[in-house]
Amino acid sequence: MPEKEIRHSIVIAAPIETVWAEITKIGTRQRAQLDAVLETSFSPGDPLYYKSEDGSRVFMVGRVVAVDPPRTFSHTQVLTMRDDPLTVVTWSLETVPEGTRVTLTNSGWPADAKMEKVDATWKGILASLKTVVETGDVSGRQKVTLFFMRNLMFMMPSKTKAQNVSVPD
Repeated sequence: MPEKEIRHSIVIAAPIETVWAEITKIGTRQRAQLDAVLETSFSPGDPLYYKSEDGSRVFMVGRVVAVDPPRTFSHTQVLTMRDDPLTVVTWSLETVPEGTRVTLTNSGWPADAKMEKVDATWKGILASLKTVVETGDVSGRQKVTLFFMRNLMFMMPSKTKAQNVSVPD
């Protein structure tokens, strides 16, 4: 059965090194990634987590596939809130006259996968990345979303609790 992928590009008015630093920032909130904190060593095969700021919840888990600074960052992923298959996310950065073109590819989806929500989420993350890098903050609408996420985290399914999440092979 053929696989499907999600692919989106956006141009950010900033140098490639600045965009790379935001995408690969560890140990502190990534504003564009819904304030998730990236935890990884960036070594191929090693685990990768996007967690809540306090580390109690895991939103996404996977393994590093490839890292080629400041051009490519690729990893597998499973979203802990959904029952999606293991897929591959690849961030590709390229210098263009206007700044940096970021192309995000989320591949490995089965042909029958329902991807509308994931597709909309990636579009939102790329738009937020552009806003964060160009202005230093998220939009007002994003701030409201983040407020509710932080304050309603206790309602998330138990499968998102850090102690219940295992790294896929």
